[in-house]
Amino acid sequence: MCEKYGLVPFEMDVHKIKVAMADPLNIFAIDDISIATALEVEVYIAPKSDIFKFIKIIYTSEEVSKAAEALTKESLQTRLMTTNIEDLEDVKNAPVVKMVDFLFRNSIEMRASDIHIEPFEHEIRIRYRIDGDLRLVNTLGIESLAPLVARIKILAGLNIAEKRVPQDGRIMMRIGEYDVDLRVSILPVVSGEKIVIRILNRSSYQFGRERLGLSGENIEKLDRILSNPHGIILVTGPTGSGKSTTLYTILEDLNTDKVNIVTVEDPVEYTLNGVNQVNVNTKAGLTFASGLRSILRQDPDIVMIGEIRDEETAKIATRAAITGHLVLSTLHTNDAPTTINRLVDMGVESYLVASSITGVIAQRLVKKICPHCKEAYEASVHEKNFLCEDPLKPLTLYKGVGCGHCQQTGYIGRTGIYEIMEITKAHREAIAQNKDATVLREISLQHHMKLLADECKILVMDGITTLEELADVAVFER
Repeated sequence: MCEKYGLVPFEMDVHKIKVAMADPLNIFAIDDISIATALEVEVYIAPKSDIFKFIKIIYTSEEVSKAAEALTKESLQTRLMTTNIEDLEDVKNAPVVKMVDFLFRNSIEMRASDIHIEPFEHEIRIRYRIDGDLRLVNTLGIESLAPLVARIKILAGLNIAEKRVPQDGRIMMRIGEYDVDLRVSILPVVSGEKIVIRILNRSSYQFGRERLGLSGENIEKLDRILSNPHGIILVTGPTGSGKSTTLYTILEDLNTDKVNIVTVEDPVEYTLNGVNQVNVNTKAGLTFASGLRSILRQDPDIVMIGEIRDEETAKIATRAAITGHLVLSTLHTNDAPTTINRLVDMGVESYLVASSITGVIAQRLVKKICPHCKEAYEASVHEKNFLCEDPLKPLTLYKGVGCGHCQQTGYIGRTGIYEIMEITKAHREAIAQNKDATVLREISLQHHMKLLADECKILVMDGITTLEELADVAVFER
């Protein structure tokens, strides 16, 4: 019947069956389905080519690989992901469509940034990354791995027959009320294929300084840095420290009808209205460096480079800043002063760095105490010493004891802490003389730069985060 009428059923309950059809006005097909199932038929339209490719995926094992590669996801995938599932126990015995649907919906409900599906000898471990930490949410039998991987590969447009090499794909869909972009990475491991899915929730994210957690003093510094019409502004920190969010927020601030903003990113995480965004495509020869060269021929006022990864990109960015462009980018360094030395180590002459750099923003994300289970306690002598407070004076600190709202972790959400190095004449002289990060840090402290640990300490004293979060930040400054 599916081949005869060009249709695919994709969801059914006790009252109704949902069907994707190439010809939704074919009353004979609708009547036949209704008679065969004794259910009300709800029809969705989809291209005929997609219908028959999907039929091959379901019914023709010999052509599975070819059909999966050619499958266009746009028409079918959103409707295939509409099943509601009550609880995790139902998922263990549910069809693979429901299982994947549950993972996507549940991860968004739990505010996860990533889903990890990890095969081992006898089981599959499923973990979510929430507020920067991985949390185990469930284990499944290893027999669920093959259909689970195949389902995700089909949605991401990947080759389901290829299991020997890594694959990367993308799924764009609407889940509930959210428009979600899922970045899929598949890696062959000893026990099968490991899947990591990065979740970009486009519907729920809004960029604004109030979301960054900048202090009033740091907002003033940032405004002064951004007032320069040209130069390089670098945002630094480890992976997952919120660098992209900071860059997008800055671009939103600078985005007016009077400027031409062009970005080159790998990949574009969020689309900004009025900003020309370019995706890196290394297979086609479009790298950060080649993209940047092309962008500079597009009469840009502001250029954002997702990351400076090599000497070529660093040199082009530096020269672009010197020739009158405002350049924004990121580097992986632990603090603001060492960023300068990193640029020099990449091969950029120190005098070019000195004349082009206008500011460096180092940052981290720290977890916030759950407001629902927040409790005060008296700090110990050891904790007072760690905070450089008088051990003889009473000091009240706060922690989350764990509750249902925070999944017993004591934390909900994260906020940023920032170390903003505003480049002065003294900085430029030191950079030109190849002074190390220690000298640059001393100059910055003389100009009232707050270190990351100092920023975090303020949040601890204000009851926003905990001493444990401060200890993690302080490791990088010792």
